[in-house]
Amino acid sequence: QVQLVESGGGLVQPGGSLRLSCAASLRMFSIYAMGWYRQAPGKQRELVAAITSGGSTNYLDSLKGRFTISRDNAKNTVSLQMNSLKPEDTAVYYCNAKYSNIQLWGQGTQITVSS
Repeated sequence: QVQLVESGGGLVQPGGSLRLSCAASLRMFSIYAMGWYRQAPGKQRELVAAITSGGSTNYLDSLKGRFTISRDNAKNTVSLQMNSLKPEDTAVYYCNAKYSNIQLWGQGTQITVSS
């Protein structure tokens, strides 16, 4: 069964850091574009960061410089390093995998930024 399993969420103070990881049970993981999305209460899900099979990255403009996405094709994982977290970063964060007409989602992990 194909699964994307996120880990690393939790409660963090403003200005703190967290690292999310997503373990993917995907055959040929390296061909998938991987991404992180988030959804705050009452808001639409939005793309936070994405990384292509070739390693190119793109980010939500407002997050550039604070968040970094990376992938390890040998371990079938994608990570999101989040620094200088702000209360407005509070949301459920989802791992996403895309290839052709295939799109997969993880179950999500909650991040709460609060003092």
